[in-house]
Amino acid sequence: MTTPAAVSRHRWRRHGTSYLMLLPFLALFAGFLVWPLANSLYLSFTRFDGVTAPEFTGLENFRRLLFDDDRFRHALGNTFLYVVASVGIGTLLSLGLALAFSGSGWPHRVMRTVFFLPSVTSSIALMLLWKWILNPGDFGLANTVAGWFGGRAVEWLATPGLTIPILVLMSVWGGMGYGMVLYVAGLNTIPQEYYEAARIDGATSWQQFRRVTLPLLRPVTTYVVVTGLIGAFQVFEAVYIVFRGTNNIGGVLDSGLMIVPYLYDQGFTHFKLGYASAIAWVLFVIIFALSMVNLRIGRALKEL
Repeated sequence: MTTPAAVSRHRWRRHGTSYLMLLPFLALFAGFLVWPLANSLYLSFTRFDGVTAPEFTGLENFRRLLFDDDRFRHALGNTFLYVVASVGIGTLLSLGLALAFSGSGWPHRVMRTVFFLPSVTSSIALMLLWKWILNPGDFGLANTVAGWFGGRAVEWLATPGLTIPILVLMSVWGGMGYGMVLYVAGLNTIPQEYYEAARIDGATSWQQFRRVTLPLLRPVTTYVVVTGLIGAFQVFEAVYIVFRGTNNIGGVLDSGLMIVPYLYDQGFTHFKLGYASAIAWVLFVIIFALSMVNLRIGRALKEL
């Protein structure tokens, strides 16, 4: 009869080298991911300014965040509005571009490259470019072009009603090329026999798109939406570079304040690191919950 100790020795002799080779990665993983996450979770229950020792306060940070912090609720509302608009419009435009430029000819390849370039360009460079375009001064490109046609100069970055639309525009312009490439890959995996069978049955182009293309692109759509949600909730560079003022990270009247810039402001401007950690974990819970809901919806639609 084989004893548990003998089984363990046999397993070690068989897999011991593999375990030893994994140790450097596991050490780095624990030191640079697991430990910081655990420490951040602990700090979220404390009052900590980065200098004095953390003071344990229990759920006080979360209670204050959810019930007393009007600025956080404002940032949360801005973020949800931005996420819904940017992910929704970006996904639709990505699918439209993929349908328009899914061919194998060189014109389609060139257009796919043009739309994909912003996705692989430095986000800092792109934000500086947008800040120059929207600059209200004489050298701002948007006002210069408007002046050519007799239009008046617009305070693009100082008009609260334009802040969210501008952020959505920057997000969609910079990200729809990435979604387009994913949709093109998905379209190329659909067998042409399905479309031939649909045409034989008398299906119109719209019916083929609705009954064949969209159902078979559900996995791609789920991935695009989930990754889009995660990226949109973590928006930071656009707000920090384009809209940040001297004393206000969220722009005029906090019109561009989002969760991550607010986290940065609390943690690294006001040195409320415990409070900032609580914001980070609330953001994690929101993203995790929405991702799970989206995955469940995608799975339910697949089973229909």
